[in-house]
Amino acid sequence: MHSSLYDLLPTPTRRALAKFGRDLATARRKRHFTVAMMVERMGVATNTYRRLEKGDPTVAMGAYAMALFVLGLGNPLGELADPKHDDVGLQLDEARLPRRVRVKQSPTSL
Repeated sequence: MHSSLYDLLPTPTRRALAKFGRDLATARRKRHFTVAMMVERMGVATNTYRRLEKGDPTVAMGAYAMALFVLGLGNPLGELADPKHDDVGLQLDEARLPRRVRVKQSPTSL
């Protein structure tokens, strides 16, 4: 049974979450960690961790972050929405730039 959030997610997002979960499972197995080891190190329930490996969107983002940490994969979540990497946002900022800049004259400078 899926949550209503799952039903609302666009198909590409659901697929990306499922891939992310599979990738976490692969990283776990490469390190020879059992599910029980991950659960203990992350401090989550076994069911939560199993849902995480399935890419369940209702699992807290903190659990995904902790899994990355336990697996030694760094902190990629900190870079996901970094404004420096937001190409659309940077283009919008550039489009909003004025074509001309004029200095307003103050009454005392006359």
